[in-house]
Amino acid sequence: MSEDQTRPVPADESRVRIGGVVIDANDLDLLTGFWSALLGRPVTRREPEWVSLGPDLALQLVPERRTVKNRIHLDLVADDLERASARAARLGASPVGPLHEDLWQVWQDPEGNEFCLCRS
Repeated sequence: MSEDQTRPVPADESRVRIGGVVIDANDLDLLTGFWSALLGRPVTRREPEWVSLGPDLALQLVPERRTVKNRIHLDLVADDLERASARAARLGASPVGPLHEDLWQVWQDPEGNEFCLCRS
């Protein structure tokens, strides 16, 4: 990484920050129900093609289906990884691979969007 990539942003330059995470959905109702139940977040805004689950997580309706592996994913932290994994499975998620070092496991939501469940 170059020095320019790691230096602090000068006061006269615009800062860039993450404003939120948006999950693409073919079936907006299905994924809204899944993510709302998994994270315990109620719907805070609903439009025909957009649902917010709080100020920093949303789902948007898209016509195209997922065809390749995610390039970015969520790492979700759970106090009890076994219970969280069982809950994710009951809600329609599927594990993608084995539990790694007893600390984390890759999962897919009902539409194949990958996320990790991690032990806190």
